Amino acid sequence: QVELVESGGGLVQAGGSLRLSCAASGSIVSINAMAWYRRAPGKQRELVARITSGGRIGYRDSVKGRFTISRDNAKNTVFLQMNSLKAEDTGVYYCNAESAVYDYWGLGTQVTVSS
Repeated sequence: QVELVESGGGLVQAGGSLRLSCAASGSIVSINAMAWYRRAPGKQRELVARITSGGRIGYRDSVKGRFTISRDNAKNTVFLQMNSLKAEDTGVYYCNAESAVYDYWGLGTQVTVSS
């Protein structure tokens, strides 16, 4: 079992920055990759950024050059630095941890970007 707790969301003006954190606890050794997803109002959940246990990183095209995913292995924490935020980045951001047999999810943190 893995527990994920997100923090760092909030309200920011367009062009501003936020840093999301996801603290993982429990069976950490079973995790193969961690990721950030988001769900915008009226839309399906979408992958934003992902980092594997081997350090491979990927981003959706719309956030490339603006968002950076990173991790602190000593603290079992994954971060999402979001710069140059746009109104279309608004949504609930969820932390995800992938294991071989199960995906774990946090409860989400709201990010609202005002234009």
